[in-house]
Amino acid sequence: MPRNRRSRKIVAPPRFNGYKPYGYKKHNEDPVELLYEEYEAIKLADYKLLNHQEASLFMGVSRATFARVYENARRKIALALVETKEIVMVSGNSYSDKKWFNCIECNTRFTIPSTINKNECPLCHSVKIETIGT
Repeated sequence: MPRNRRSRKIVAPPRFNGYKPYGYKKHNEDPVELLYEEYEAIKLADYKLLNHQEASLFMGVSRATFARVYENARRKIALALVETKEIVMVSGNSYSDKKWFNCIECNTRFTIPSTINKNECPLCHSVKIETIGT
């Protein structure tokens, strides 16, 4: 019986729901599902240039677990690029210290501090708000 998977910490959900190949007409293939924690690993290692030990501490997992998550993310992105597949973001086994929201009207992503109205977008004041991720 496998052990329970420990949740991986992310700072914020990605600012996109997915990517599609440009100029490729085939639409019936299954998309590649990139987990939030895989996105976070790519962001920490390749964008923020943290080494695996620093990034693993940030995500609250072991260095070996971070390396596996990072490797899975790289393989999925490579698969999507080489086989011209769509990438779709999936929440996976992640958590954030803050609850994140998206305004459907203006597409703003935000957290809600206790000092502002919890029922509207702080930018456009729309009440059409959805929760992002977990």
